[in-house]
Amino acid sequence: MQSDHVINYVITEQPTAVDLWETARTLGFPAALWRLPNQHDKHLIVSFDEVLPRVPADLEELPAGFALSPFDNLDFGTDTPPRTLFLRADVHAVVPQNGPAEVTYAAGQASDLFQETLTSAAGRLVSPESAPTVLVSLPDPDAEIQYVQNVAEAVEAMQRGEFRKVVLSRIKRVQFTDAPNAVALFDKLCETYPTAFVSAVSVPEKGQIWISATPERLVSVDPQGIFQTASLAGTQSAYLPDGTLKRPAEAMWSQKEIEEQALVSRYIIECFKKIRLREYLEEGPKTIVAGNLMHLGTRFTVDTQAVHYPQLGTVMLRLLHPTSAVCGTPRDVAFDFIRSHESHNREFYSGFLGPVNINTNNEGAASNLFVHIRCMKLEGRVATLYAGAGLTEDSVPEHEWQETEMKCQTLLRCLAV
Repeated sequence: MQSDHVINYVITEQPTAVDLWETARTLGFPAALWRLPNQHDKHLIVSFDEVLPRVPADLEELPAGFALSPFDNLDFGTDTPPRTLFLRADVHAVVPQNGPAEVTYAAGQASDLFQETLTSAAGRLVSPESAPTVLVSLPDPDAEIQYVQNVAEAVEAMQRGEFRKVVLSRIKRVQFTDAPNAVALFDKLCETYPTAFVSAVSVPEKGQIWISATPERLVSVDPQGIFQTASLAGTQSAYLPDGTLKRPAEAMWSQKEIEEQALVSRYIIECFKKIRLREYLEEGPKTIVAGNLMHLGTRFTVDTQAVHYPQLGTVMLRLLHPTSAVCGTPRDVAFDFIRSHESHNREFYSGFLGPVNINTNNEGAASNLFVHIRCMKLEGRVATLYAGAGLTEDSVPEHEWQETEMKCQTLLRCLAV
C-alpha cells in the first residue's frame, strides 16, 4: 500500500450509516463502523480496495483508515510479510448523535460508482429495526470437557515452572433464523456498553463481519501527542446475586486475580524499560465496569512531546502485541502452548483493531487501537463468539469455564430478541 495516497474531497450531508454500510456491501467494498468509549459520534469508513492490503502497523506512516490485525501477528520488524489489514478511508462519515451525517469522498471512478449506487439505493434499504431475528445455540457437547482439560494441563505446566500465565480461549457458535443486520447489532452494543469501543468491520474477501464491544485499550495517541495504554485482567460479574448492579467499591478480588492483573501491568512496564522510557504516569489498579462484567485495570500515560518520542505509539504497539492479557507470560512460551492446545483459529480475535490517523472533532488526527476481545464473527446466519480466561497456577478449571461463559454473555445479551 502506498502511504502517499492523495485524496480530494467533496462533502455531502444526507446518507445514514445504514445507507453507507449497505452500499459498501452491495459493491463488495470493505467497511468499518465504530464508536469510541464514552463518545456519541459514530464513524464509518469504506475502502475501495476489494482485497485489503496487508501493511506494517506504522502509525506515523499510514494514511487515515482502520487497522485490523490477527492474533498471530508477532513478527513485527522482521522480514516476515505484514499481516495487519488496512481499510483506507476512501469514504469517511461522521454520524453525530443528532443531525445529519457529514461524509467525505475520495476522487476517482470507484468513488463515482459508490455515490451513484448510494443515491439510487437511498431510502430503499432495510432499516435496522425492521429485520428482527432470533437465534439458537449450535451444540458442542465436548466443548466444556475439552476446555476444562486444557486448563488443567496449563495449570500443571505452570506449577512445573514452564511459564507464569497463559490465556486459553474457546468459541461458542449460534445460528440466526435470518442473517442479522450488522448495523442494528452495532447500535444495540453502543447503547448497552457506552464505555466500550464498539465496532463492526466487514471484510468481503473473507465473507466475514466482525462485531465487538471491547473494554481494553492497547495503544492510543491523541492530537496533542498524549500516548495511553492499559492493563486489564481479572473478571467478575458486575451484578450481585439479587440482580442489582454492584458499586465498584463492592468488588472483592482474589489473590489470583490481583496477581493476574499485576502480571499484565509488569509486562507494560518491562516494555517501557526496553526503550529506556521512565517518564510515565501509572494510575491504578482500580475496578473497571465493562457492561455485565468488572475488571481490574491500570492506565499508563506518556506525553510523547515532552519525552521527544513521537514514534512511541508504533514502538509500543510492536512491543505489546499480543499482550499477556490475551496471550501469557513469557509470551513466546505461552503462545506455543496456545497453538498446541486450542483447536480453533483465533483469526482476528485477540488481535487489535481501531482507527488510525482519523480526525476527531476537528482537533487533529488521532489513532486508537484496542485489543479485539468480546467479539464475534458473522458468516451469513452463523455467529462465532470468542472468549478467553487468564490462567495462573492457582486457576480452578471449572471456574475458568464459567468466566468464559460470562464473557460470551456480553454479546449474547444483545443478540437475543
